[in-house]
Amino acid sequence: MLLEILNSFDKINELLFGNLDNFIEGLSVADWIKDALCDSVHLIPFLFFIFVIIEIFENYFSHKINTISGYSKKVGPLIGAILAGLPQCGFSVIATPLYINKVISRGTIIAIYISTSDEAIPILLSNPSQFPIILPLLGIKICLGIIAGYLVDFLFKDSVKSENNAAVSESGFENEVGCCSHHVHAKHRKRELIIHPLKHTVNIFIMILIISLGLNWCFVSFGNDILNKVLLNNSVLQPILSSVVGLIPNCAVSVLLTLLYMTGILSFASVIAGLSSGAGLGLIVLLKRNPDFKDSIRIIGILLAISMTAGIVLSCL
Repeated sequence: MLLEILNSFDKINELLFGNLDNFIEGLSVADWIKDALCDSVHLIPFLFFIFVIIEIFENYFSHKINTISGYSKKVGPLIGAILAGLPQCGFSVIATPLYINKVISRGTIIAIYISTSDEAIPILLSNPSQFPIILPLLGIKICLGIIAGYLVDFLFKDSVKSENNAAVSESGFENEVGCCSHHVHAKHRKRELIIHPLKHTVNIFIMILIISLGLNWCFVSFGNDILNKVLLNNSVLQPILSSVVGLIPNCAVSVLLTLLYMTGILSFASVIAGLSSGAGLGLIVLLKRNPDFKDSIRIIGILLAISMTAGIVLSCL
């Protein structure tokens, strides 16, 4: 059903943007600028539709996060990875204070960080030709998050509060701010279920346009061969580079990684590595709120090591 709806947007785009495409084609600018403008504008209806659905998901599941805390290490990584795999922003943001307050285990927060994909899934969903890759990407990241979460809990012993103490930490994350300055744990009013997706669509559109312009300019100026060499295409080292870049806590990074994959510069293994290390704004909350700086660095190091290893293994298969 969703596939049919998304495919129908191609026809809608033709109706909505036919005249605009003609206007853009008539501009006295380089072809690579026209291509970036047309491609980015055509994504707007897809992105808005997807972000409305995501907003509904986030509004519902953000209030279910305390269910993770009740299971501690037993199935915390399992539930955390599955919920974080849903295309929603802000989940890592509201989960991080739970870890800081010892409500969930280190393995659970690692599972959440690895499983979340930030803006990657909405962008892939906005391009029907990328549908076949979405389930494998989600499946691998969720499985990797589950395995890594349990492995981390097995190797690193840390204390976790009981379910009865979970409520103590709720005040620590109820006002956390996610993308577009919205409160990810607050109960949204109905109008905000439209306003935030609208703001988010504009922000991501601008990011896509800027990155598309940059990539097109690079293609025209340097050619594919130079870019492939610089970004270590067809090299086992590319997942390592992608993992390091993925650590940057900004939505633009997941947009960049996804667009590089869609243009063929990044391999599947590399985009998995980059999106696995990319925990979004959760890392900012971790570094800002966690009083144990060494623990924060340890978590980032574990996240990076797992992402690199997964990318290298996948690239060798």
